[in-house]
Parts: sequence; structure tokens; C-alpha cells
Amino acid sequence: MWGQTRDGSVRLDPRGHARQTRPGDGHPDRRPGVDLRLLVPALFGWGATALTLGVGGGIRVIIGAVALVVAAWPAWLGRARHRRGGGALRMAALVAAVTGVLVATAGLADLRRRAGVVDELANRGGVGRISGPVVAEPVPIDNGRFVVRLRAETVLSAGQVTRSSATMLVIGDDRWSHLQWRDHVDVLVRMRPADPGDSVLAIAKPLYGPTSRPASSRLVAWSSHIRGALRGAVSALPPDAQGLVPAMVFGDTSRSPPELTSDMRAAGLAHLSAVSGANVSILVVCAVAGLGVFGVRRRWRPAALLLVIAAFVVVTRPEPSVIRAAAMGGVGVLACYRSTRAAGIPALGAAIVGLLMADPWLARSFGFALSALATLGLLVFAGPWSRAVVQRFPRCPAPIAVAVVVPVAAQVTTAPVLVLLQGNVSVVGIPANILAAPFVAPVTIAGLGLATLAALGLPTGWLAWAPGAPALAITWIAHRAAGVSWGSIDWPDGAAGAMLLTGGTLLLLVTAPRLRYAARVRPRTILAGLLLSLAAVLPTGWWGRPPGPWQLVACDVGQGDALVVATTPGRGILVDAGPEPLAVDRCLRRLSVKALDLIVLTHFHADHVDGLAGALRGRSVAGIVTSPVADPPDRAATVARLAGQGGIPLRPARLGEQLRFGATTLSILGPARRIDAGSVPNNASVVLTVRIGDFDALLTGDVEAEAGRSLRLTQQANLFGPQSNPRFDVVKAPHHGSANYDDILFAETRAPVTLVSVGADNDYGHPAPRFLDAAAALGTRVLRTDQAGDIALWVAGGQLYVRTDH
Repeated sequence: MWGQTRDGSVRLDPRGHARQTRPGDGHPDRRPGVDLRLLVPALFGWGATALTLGVGGGIRVIIGAVALVVAAWPAWLGRARHRRGGGALRMAALVAAVTGVLVATAGLADLRRRAGVVDELANRGGVGRISGPVVAEPVPIDNGRFVVRLRAETVLSAGQVTRSSATMLVIGDDRWSHLQWRDHVDVLVRMRPADPGDSVLAIAKPLYGPTSRPASSRLVAWSSHIRGALRGAVSALPPDAQGLVPAMVFGDTSRSPPELTSDMRAAGLAHLSAVSGANVSILVVCAVAGLGVFGVRRRWRPAALLLVIAAFVVVTRPEPSVIRAAAMGGVGVLACYRSTRAAGIPALGAAIVGLLMADPWLARSFGFALSALATLGLLVFAGPWSRAVVQRFPRCPAPIAVAVVVPVAAQVTTAPVLVLLQGNVSVVGIPANILAAPFVAPVTIAGLGLATLAALGLPTGWLAWAPGAPALAITWIAHRAAGVSWGSIDWPDGAAGAMLLTGGTLLLLVTAPRLRYAARVRPRTILAGLLLSLAAVLPTGWWGRPPGPWQLVACDVGQGDALVVATTPGRGILVDAGPEPLAVDRCLRRLSVKALDLIVLTHFHADHVDGLAGALRGRSVAGIVTSPVADPPDRAATVARLAGQGGIPLRPARLGEQLRFGATTLSILGPARRIDAGSVPNNASVVLTVRIGDFDALLTGDVEAEAGRSLRLTQQANLFGPQSNPRFDVVKAPHHGSANYDDILFAETRAPVTLVSVGADNDYGHPAPRFLDAAAALGTRVLRTDQAGDIALWVAGGQLYVRTDH
């Protein structure tokens, strides 16, 4: 007979042998199974909410009501008729119930936010004076613009004031950069509708700068004081540490250098720069230790922990991402304290349902998906994998095994979502996260302590190095990982790529035990299969060069310009560097460009210079030529700093000069003078022609109508060919195909191909319908990077050839 000791810790088998068990466990050495009774309905409800976000609120309420009726169906039929399939039926009923509640809640929330005049004004492009608080602090985007989320509490339109609860996205200039959370703003805006499934109801363009007053709440002032105190305490550290410490502690990225942000993203470490569940978990663990030191009774600790988490949320700003991180961090801590997936996985399901009820628009948030999947990976894989590591390597301490396994589990479960964001699979992400893992907790814990001391007015001095030193270690890892040329594998983008990676990951996890057995029995066969798989996915640029010739390539770098001109094998000229270092670096690697004879930065807007660090990564650069107008000054200073760090000569373009590199000749036609009308930086763009044998191209930067007119009048001999023969084979459309262009200049160049370097679904409306209509009337073929990907052009035998990615 089986027996059990009084404390339940030992059982006896039929032969009288004692076997160790956990108290209350009915079977020896058996760990609790995975309880999916709440997680599965939560995932179904999440998917249904995401799919129906673009549907009208009333229709969603009806769908939710129907789902609730379906959920009640098993109860109406009675238990007796469904004993055999009772478990499956109960699960189906629970799925329908959760789905119905979430979809109906989302519909009601949409109806509530559309009450008022904001929806009507946005749909007809109306103007209104809005007044309300800032709900998310300004985020810089490009060209000196900032995005601010406001909640319009009152709207004045047509002489009538109405109440509202709609959230809108305001895209303004640097006059909006000083706003802080909960500041009250009053401004006149023109509205347009957001996408149907977006978390904001309207997108607003301010007609002048905002009138604002600071938040009167002492709580807001206290949180701002703590954030400012931490920034001040680390102000003597190197720039990377100044940016990363506040980002890792409070999600404050205001001081993060652009190149660090890009390299963190390329290395798969971007999650460290934002408030995540890991931050909350570390905070709670520290708080539990502190409560134990101060002798707080156990029954009071949950309430104390809730207060700690609430204070942290206030300091980091209670934005949806922070609320999400707090919930997921609490789930992770619960799982760790219960030491079982049985508690953590139902808690994760409850957290997903609760968050979606509070904010249904999280259903389409990539950040929410990453947090939930990373937490799921921690719950499902971290425990078994860490135990497997300890069993395989008995000398490995358990904390080290956990530190190694946690980032691997998170990377595995979040990889499908990262494919949607990046269009590639990171090869260096897992090792970079493993290397950075030991430094995350020291930065967070020491940073919290430093912020506390600084907020109390105590001297910090060299104590800033406590979080600063491990932060610099993380930045070093990020820079080195981002500089690896084979750091990522191109992967199909979109839902198909995500599903392909998900299927491959599940297949690998399911077959892993058999593969381990096969590796011991038939090592040569497994090695051959591994090499064949690597050959199928690794970039061909390692040993080959891109198929076909090319003389000019417009790189697909999103909303920005990056054009590569061929000079000699393995070398080229880069005209503009796009908005993202990673994107321009990948394009140059695809073209096997290992050195740059010249970089031309037509002007200093972010979508033309922010990717410069990627162009410099691992390449020799002979010189940089820029616009003579250093505006915006902060971007010009960043370019000067990067050039100085690389020892690269930097100078402004000189009108009329010709630069020769082998068979390639660049001729600079503009700017002839400073034009103060329109956008001064755009009109100061460097305009140049490219000639390679019989191939001729005109690259116009972002010149607008004023500069185009000046260029046409001063450079007529260099721009226009005979009446019957176009002067150029290719013209790069000015300012991404903006409607503000000189139509005579565009008509007279009469190039057979017009390149439009533009990002998909950009909020500028580029290329403008007026520009596309003019191109169609002229008979020029428009090639767009948002539709075609990278665009390569060359002339052979007097014929112009084009090759595109898509």
C-alpha cells in the first residue's frame, strides 16, 4: 500500500521504499501540469478583439452578445446529455464567454469615445479648439517633429463647446517638445480620421503652438522630480550611460543617443530601453527583501507591494505600455514565488483579459504581444530548461542557469512578432541577451537607489557609476552585436513570415528530444542536415555578389532617402543615409559595398542623416559632403560628431564642383543660394547629377518649388537636353513626391524613369496625387520603394534596365 508521512513529504512505494515528493502531491516526482483553462480562452478572446477592432462599435456589441448566448448553451442543454464530452464543452463555453465579454467591451469603449463632435470633425477634415491633458509625453519622430497624445476633454467648434473623451494624436513641431505628462493643453487643430482600428480617434495638425499649463497634482510633480533627479545624477557619465540608465530604470529615453537606440534595436536589446515586466519583477523582488528587513508582517506584504508597484507606475507614467509591464511583471513574480507554472499561466490569462478589458486597443499592440509572449516563454520554458541545464552541467549554479535560459525563452517566444516588426530573424539576439542579462538587474537596482538618493537631495557623485558601469557594458554589447555583418537573416515579412517562423519553432521544440537522440546515434547525418539548413538561410552576400549589374540603387529604407552610386567593385557613393542605421547598413551589405568613396548628405533632416552610423559601420569612408545650411543644428552636430569619431573629412558642398571616382562623375548643381521661403533645410538640399558611361541621373534631394524654380533658372544648360532627347535616364523625385514641387522643372527633364523613395503608409501623404498625375501625363514610369523595395538601375547597350525586389 502507498503511505504518506504526516507532513506529506515522503511516500512509500509497494516495496517499502521511500520516495521524495512535495507536500500534497498525489504522485511521486510529478510536477503540476500546465493549466490552460484560462489562457486558451484569453488567447481566443485576444484574437477576436484584434480582428474586430476595425468594425463598428455597435456591431461588436452584437457579436459579443451572440458569443455570450453561445456560451450559455451548454447550461441550457443540461449536464446529463454531455457527460462524455463535458470537458471540451466547458472549455468551448468558456472561450465563447471570454470572447463575448472582450469583444462587447471593446465595442462599448469605441461607442463611448466616438460620442461628441471629434469623430464628425475628423471625418470631414474640420477645425476645432481642443482642450485636455497630455496622456503620453512627446516622442520625437523626424524633421524636428514630435508626436503627442492628448485626451480632448472639451472641443470648441462652430461656436459650441462639447464634452468628449476621445484621444487624439497631435503631430507638432519643437514647440511641443517641452510638454510633460498631465500638462493641460489648449490648441486649435485641423483633424483627420485615424485608421479604424487605431487607439486614437483622430490625428490632429496644430495650426499654431500650444497654450499649456503644468499639471497641478503634487503626485505628478513628485514623479517629475524623481525622473529629473536621476537624469541629473548621471549627467557626468558618458553619453551612452546617460541615455541608458534612465531608460532602463524609468523608461525615460529623452537622452538616448540615436546611434545607441539603433544599435540596441539591431542587437535585439531594445526591450531593455523600455519599461517591461522585467523591471517590475526586479522592483518587486527588491521590495520583498526590504519588507523582510523592516519586519513587515507577511499578511501586509501584498498591500505594500501593490503600493510599490503603483508608485513605480506613477513615476514611469501610467501609459498603456507601463500598465501592461506592471501586470506582466506581477505575473512573473507570482510564478517565481509559487515556483510552478500552475499558478503563473492562469494568472497570465487573467492579466491578458483584464488588460484588454481596460484598453481593448492593446489587442493590436506589438508591445503588448511581446510582453505577453515573453511572459509565456518564462512560464513554460524557463523552469524546465534551467533544470535541464543544471542536470547536464551539475557544476553550473542554478541562478546562472536561470540567467542564461530566461533570455533564450523570451527570444524564442517573441521571434514571430519580431519578424513582423523587423522583417528578419536576429542571429545575434540570443547571445547578446545572454551576455547582457547579468548587467540588467545591477543597472535597475542601483539606478533605483541612485534616483532615491538624488531625489532626497543627498550627494551622489561617484555613486552614479554603480548603475553606469553595467549600463556601459550593455551598450558595448549592443554596439558590437549590431556591427556583426551576419547578425540577422532576411525572412519573409508579414503574417506569412510570422506563421512560418512559428511553425518552424514549434516543430523544433517538439522534435528536439528525438533530434538529440539522433545526434548521438547518427551524428554525420544530423551535421549534414544542419549544414544544408544553414546554406538555405544564410545571406548569400557572404560569398557572392548581388545578381545582375547596377549603377544606381534606391535602397528601401522607409520614409527617407538612401541612394547608392557604383564606382569600382566593392566601393560606391552614398547619397543620403535614410532614417535608420540598420536599414542602410543592410542595403550596403546586400550590394557588397565594403568602402565608400564619398557620402553626400543633401540636407540634415532626420530621414536623410539618422542612418549615418549604419553606413559607417565596418566601412572605410573617404569623405562626407553636406548641405551648406546646418539646419536642424542638432542633426548637423550629430553628423559632425560621427565624422570626427571616424576621422572622416567633412565639408559643405561647393556649387559647380565635379568629383570623379573611376568612371563615375558627380556634378553639384545646387544650392546656388539660401532660400528663406518654404522649408529652408529642404530648399538647401544638395542637387547633383551622376554620370557613369551612358547612364545619367538627376538627384534632387528634398528641394521644394522655390528651390526648383531657382535651379531651373540658373542651371538650365546642365538640366535640359535637346527637345527630342531627354537629358537624364532617371530623376529622383524631389521631396519624396511631395505636391510642393516645380512642375516646369519636372516636365522639362522628361526622364523615362522617376524614383520615389518613400515609406509605406507614411503620414505625409507622399507621393502626392498631384505629383503622380503629373508623372502619368508626362509618360514617365514611377518606381516607388514602398512598393518595389530596393530599385536597381543601369544602362547596357544603350538600353535602360530596372530590377526591383518585389
